[in-house]
Amino acid sequence: MSTDRKLIDPERVAAAVDGLGDRAVIDEWARRFSVVADPSRLALLVSIHYAREISVTDLAAATGMTDTAVSQALRLLRAHGLVTPQRVGRVVRYRLADATVHELIHHVRPHPEQAETTGASPRAGGSATRTPEQPANAGEDR
Repeated sequence: MSTDRKLIDPERVAAAVDGLGDRAVIDEWARRFSVVADPSRLALLVSIHYAREISVTDLAAATGMTDTAVSQALRLLRAHGLVTPQRVGRVVRYRLADATVHELIHHVRPHPEQAETTGASPRAGGSATRTPEQPANAGEDR
């Protein structure tokens, strides 16, 4: 913390610095978020989440992408530890490998049974699909 600046709330600055922690961790999460920020890769992650395990060909059909585009995206997702392959015979299926991404997807696309309890339909674009401007717990403390 720099001492040559006049601070308004030194305690808040100290809390912010403590919260930042190791800068390498922040950099790593920024890289991970940049991978997830691509709409095609996010669509793949959401599809994998709901299918639990799914092959490249089936992912391509589900997302409207080509097998080649899916394979390239999966290579990047795998390199960042977000998905993992499982081979059974000649078929390779992918599943989520990152619990944080799993939780994030629940905020992006709640499961249909969760949407039923709120009266919204995620497939119909109801309020169960949240935009960043509409956080799930806007008024709640965790």
